[in-house]
Amino acid sequence: MNILILTGKFGMGHYSVANTLKQDIEDRYIDTNVSVHDIFECITPKYYNAIYDAYTVMINKASSIYNACYKFTYNNKKSNLVFENYFINKIEKLIDDTNADMVISTLPFCSQIISAYKKNGGRDLPLITCITDVGAHQEWINFNTDAYIVPSNSTKMELISKGVPSDIIYIGGIPVKKQFRKFTRNNRMKQNQKEKRLLIMGGGLGIIQLKDEFMERINQLNNVKTTIITGNNTKLYNELLNKYENIEVIGYTDEVYKYMGQADLIISKAGGVTLFETISAELPIVVIRPFLGQEINNAYFVENKRIGEIIWDKSANIPERIESLINDELKLKSMSLNMKSLKESFICDITKDIIDKFFANNVIHEVL
Repeated sequence: MNILILTGKFGMGHYSVANTLKQDIEDRYIDTNVSVHDIFECITPKYYNAIYDAYTVMINKASSIYNACYKFTYNNKKSNLVFENYFINKIEKLIDDTNADMVISTLPFCSQIISAYKKNGGRDLPLITCITDVGAHQEWINFNTDAYIVPSNSTKMELISKGVPSDIIYIGGIPVKKQFRKFTRNNRMKQNQKEKRLLIMGGGLGIIQLKDEFMERINQLNNVKTTIITGNNTKLYNELLNKYENIEVIGYTDEVYKYMGQADLIISKAGGVTLFETISAELPIVVIRPFLGQEINNAYFVENKRIGEIIWDKSANIPERIESLINDELKLKSMSLNMKSLKESFICDITKDIIDKFFANNVIHEVL
């Protein structure tokens, strides 16, 4: 059995989910070949980097335009793809080259292309769309989609309200690496460590203004050690390294789960994947002034589920709010328990339930 996973690198969330699904499927089934492909690298190999660069510029410099487009199109049905025939020809070649029996999409544009491919006489292979944000934007919804994997019951209800049949919607959360399920805040609390741990991620994307005054206040928090993960932002890493006594600075790491497991509280953006990593790690989250449309929806989800706090007010004293929350063990424990309960509401074992449904008549062997 050959499974083709299509994704893109608008941020790294979509790509991360694609690779998580690949790993989970390969871990479960012996005789399954899974390949992950960047849709834009496939269909526009000369220009895909420029596409991502343009997106980054829009997010950082013209987020108001992005949000206006996001809001306007949220409930509006899509028109046909521009250059549809060109895209179909490109994707048909990839499907043939990989001999795909199933396509999983973690990006709306990928689902749109496969939908168009099937509509225009392509092979009738199953299309599985894995939605990577809590909000069900109209761009995720496409004809010829055989199953939707959604983060929560609220996402399922929103899809149903937009005409998607309930029996093809599976609640599975947003797939994250299995390590996040092992390194949890509750495991840390069992060790009875008295010193509080604060984790900050996402500053390299501009979501947190790590100014000197802010950093000094965080550094002075009583009985709190802070870790900042700067990712690929080497400039920020060099600026902060060894500058503050109680702040550890980490550059790029593929062990984020380890730092989440050591923390009592995280400050981060409300990206879908990051949010569900914290849910898996049962780590309460603080989000500071979310500004992108999909992240605002995710932030409302955080508030509604009582799994963290959102700081909306531009005049808020953020260090003071952080100090108050990280020392409120009853509140943190309540948030962690809400996260644990939320995980238990994920009624779908994504890799097994979906694959077994569509390949019930095929001989596929699970790893013993």
